[in-house]
Amino acid sequence: MLAERLPGILPDLDVDSAIEAAALRSLRGLPVGAELDLRPPFQAPHHTASAVALIGGGSGMVQPGALSLASHGVLFLDEAPEFPRTVLDSLRQPLESGRITIHRARMSATFPASAQLVLAANPCPCGNAGAADLECRCTPMQQRRYLARLNGPLLDRVDLQLRVEKAGIATVRMQADGVVGSRSTAEVADAVRLARARAAARLAPLGCGRNADLSGGALRRPELRPAPGATESVDRALARGQISMRGYTRIQRVAWSLADLEGVARPTADHIAEALYYRVRTAAGGQ
Repeated sequence: MLAERLPGILPDLDVDSAIEAAALRSLRGLPVGAELDLRPPFQAPHHTASAVALIGGGSGMVQPGALSLASHGVLFLDEAPEFPRTVLDSLRQPLESGRITIHRARMSATFPASAQLVLAANPCPCGNAGAADLECRCTPMQQRRYLARLNGPLLDRVDLQLRVEKAGIATVRMQADGVVGSRSTAEVADAVRLARARAAARLAPLGCGRNADLSGGALRRPELRPAPGATESVDRALARGQISMRGYTRIQRVAWSLADLEGVARPTADHIAEALYYRVRTAAGGQ
């Protein structure tokens, strides 16, 4: 449910991105409306999908897969450990470069692959590990084998790794009665739109509009460095081997997004620590 709500909080696409999304749909033979659709696309392939269905290909004309169809939007893989290992591994290079090149004997084609990837996974095959009121019948080896399908190189490209607790009836009732506050999709969308506008204004001289587009070299520029001393926690994590250099760069991008959401000039130590927390903590429950 949370993943399906994500496109609703993303800003409308610009015209060029919307045209690209429509062109990709047309290449797959999917219907394209008479008016240009500015909403970000959402793709949620089933876990039985093949590598060709996910990244594109075909025996005749090379066609884009779900990853490309989700460009500028969201690619949601529910029950991610149930996907074949080779299918998940095929995502690694496109997620890094933002494009996918498919070679066939007589031709090759390059498609965009700049989607936000969302993975959802149970903590074990039965789904009950870590739950206080349910019994897990999976052995430790079964749990490790199940989660090992999401290998380190793939998870290194996932910026936020969160444990989602099961909502009990008491929580549902308190939310319905207004005891536990929550924000609507429209409220969150307004906050995201303002944060994107701040990022676009700051990054315009660099020729990009999102924090996700920043390279490691760009993040080392004086105008994009966090506040003095803010990176101590992530520096220690890198020195201890808790994160890779890729993770170091991605943590800084997330910290900039957190700062933009708060409307501050640059990330503080708290923003860096929060981005690090999202990345390195180990979850025992559902993801």
